[in-house]
Amino acid sequence: MSLLEVRRCYVAASFSPATNTPANSCRDRPGACCYSPFPPGRRCGRSCKGGASPLVRRLSRCLRRHFLVYGYASARLGRHFRPAEQSSGSVLWFRSILVPAAGMETSGGGDGTDAPATDPELASTMGFTGFGKKARTFDLEAMFEQTRRTAVERSRKVLEAREKEEELQKERELRKQHEDNESIPSGSSLTKHPSMSASSDSESSGSEDSSDEELIGPPLPPQTTQIQSEDTDELIGPPLPPGYQDSDDDDYDDDDDDDEMQDEINPVKKIPDSHEITLQHGSKTVSALGLDPSGARLVTGGFDYDVKFWDFAGMDASLQAFRSLQPCDCHQIKSLQYSSTGDVILVVSGNSQAKVLDRDGFLVMECVKGDQYIVDMANTKGHTAMLNTGCWHPKIKEEFLTCSNDGTVRTWDVDNDKKHKSVFKPRTVQGKKVIPTTCTYSRDGKLIAAGCQDGSIQIWDRNMSVHTKFHCRQAHDPGTDTSCVTFSYDGTVLASRGGDDTLKLWDIRQFKKPLFSASNLPTFFSMTDCCFSPDDKLLVTGTSVKKGGGNGRLVFFERQTFQKVYEIDVTNASVVRCLWHPKLNQIMVGTGNGLAKVYYDPNKSQRGAKLCVVKNKRKTRQAETLTQDYIITPHALPMFREPRQRSTRKQLEKDRLDPLKSHKPEPPVAGPGRGGRVGTHGGTLSSYIVKNIALDKTDDSNPREAILRHAKEAEDNPYWVAPAYSKTQPKTVFAEVESEDEETKNEPEWKKRKI
Repeated sequence: MSLLEVRRCYVAASFSPATNTPANSCRDRPGACCYSPFPPGRRCGRSCKGGASPLVRRLSRCLRRHFLVYGYASARLGRHFRPAEQSSGSVLWFRSILVPAAGMETSGGGDGTDAPATDPELASTMGFTGFGKKARTFDLEAMFEQTRRTAVERSRKVLEAREKEEELQKERELRKQHEDNESIPSGSSLTKHPSMSASSDSESSGSEDSSDEELIGPPLPPQTTQIQSEDTDELIGPPLPPGYQDSDDDDYDDDDDDDEMQDEINPVKKIPDSHEITLQHGSKTVSALGLDPSGARLVTGGFDYDVKFWDFAGMDASLQAFRSLQPCDCHQIKSLQYSSTGDVILVVSGNSQAKVLDRDGFLVMECVKGDQYIVDMANTKGHTAMLNTGCWHPKIKEEFLTCSNDGTVRTWDVDNDKKHKSVFKPRTVQGKKVIPTTCTYSRDGKLIAAGCQDGSIQIWDRNMSVHTKFHCRQAHDPGTDTSCVTFSYDGTVLASRGGDDTLKLWDIRQFKKPLFSASNLPTFFSMTDCCFSPDDKLLVTGTSVKKGGGNGRLVFFERQTFQKVYEIDVTNASVVRCLWHPKLNQIMVGTGNGLAKVYYDPNKSQRGAKLCVVKNKRKTRQAETLTQDYIITPHALPMFREPRQRSTRKQLEKDRLDPLKSHKPEPPVAGPGRGGRVGTHGGTLSSYIVKNIALDKTDDSNPREAILRHAKEAEDNPYWVAPAYSKTQPKTVFAEVESEDEETKNEPEWKKRKI
């Protein structure tokens, strides 16, 4: 069998279009690139950036068809690829492949060897017959020289076309400037340039077509005409390099990117509700929640007057609070919030004085109480009625805000507990006093918003306390307590939770009508709140239920469309408080049955509840024996001085070996006694008396009868007192007992009962 050596080339443009000199690497040829017969995406070892010329692409397609057939035959016959050595002076390198002759017509010189008879198995494998003809040789040097000339010519044409295009562009700019200066239309001169550019484009396209139509290289086999050059899905050629990624892998990566984009588009997938923990605050409503900015500590308050501190890093799986106190005595806790730095806590209760505690619960500051007999509330130093809510300034760590039933909203400074900083007095349409039920700062701290009992929402500039900057008189139904107003993170949208079972979204720039409104959200508490998600795409609020009327829900609304997109059944009680922390990405919920729930997701959430659920419960260590107290006597003599206890564990081990200290206490003796010990009801007189007293069950309800039952026996047989006084003792006269009927007969007429 004769073998034909076919050279498959990685063809590239050999000359730089600018200098018309051989290029040293692919980076030196901006108009051309190393192009292999492999499908697109497979490159040579060099760093190639440009695109190949049409002539080079045409040649590579021809060589690829050859390689498709001959490479398959070589693989079937067990042949292997043999790389050709690359000389230092050549710009092209190739690989040699030994394949059998495939029935090709011999053209050109060259010696060949006769192949044996045609093998039917080989013919069926190759798809064609005609083995045995002489092999055909190719003049590679001539081919390379022709390719080089074509590439140089093509590069020169491209460079000339670019120069012409730049000249035309400059001429257009000059003409445009001239027209702008003289304001004279010159449409005929402007129409010339597109025609010129079109002609140049047609010339370049014609040259490309002519270059593509030229057949360069050896002729194709007859059977390979059916193979399309666009079929690049098949693996052709030597094995892929280790770092190569196929298009399927790229598609897989694209699918992952698409999934991530869908997650970003759909905000519901960001809700952390896969896991939850339950903190038992008490048996009454949890009316206040506060979480520090870092997310390390949670503080809860309720109608049971208690404030409890929870440390996520210090808790274990038992989920116990590390501190509980009653800072406001017998007043319900209405609001709890950490400052922007997290070092102090604002406590608002049912009394008129707000308090500020540190992180451990110790009092830092208490607001002063105002004079309730002064009519103008601006002239008092503090609130004179019950507080409703309060919050910290988002930027200034010493300033906080409170609102009260005295009809004022006041700002305070932690360093000055003698008087407020400023007073804001909401007013009705008639200019009368109205009670603010909730208040808050904007995200930048420049605005103060308050919801009032007449259904209005009034917003002031923080530095101007006289007139409102924005107001809406009919935001909610009059007479209902607006329980919450909160600003979005971008500061342009305000959400309000009304006592009329609605949730509304407002644009403060157009504050007359709400953007969206949602109804049928029942609320029974004056502190039911709402909050925005960390990405500002969702709005969350809770619903209230009557006892035995179902489960309280946490409802999620999309901000753009205000459609209800998700809800969570929390518990069989009302959902009062909700808090979505931006750093932890966890949702805290306070309920009406004394529970504080934390919803989180192990993959989406950070720290917080994830720290305590992984810890095991601590086992309480009980001492086996009671150790003797150690008495410190520094001035005692060494012989009387007790040895110092170095370790409790060692002392316990010593006491365990002592038979007296480790003796088990004797249980109480049952019965008359045993082992020399007398039982509780033994043979002693005291035990006998105690036993008889316990067994005596006579009814002594009538003391007179109890005494007189021994009178006849004492009279018949006197022994103690009667004989001594027998001569001097007068005759005993006892009162006669009359029946009730006789008593009623002897009563006067006016006392008798009339029938």
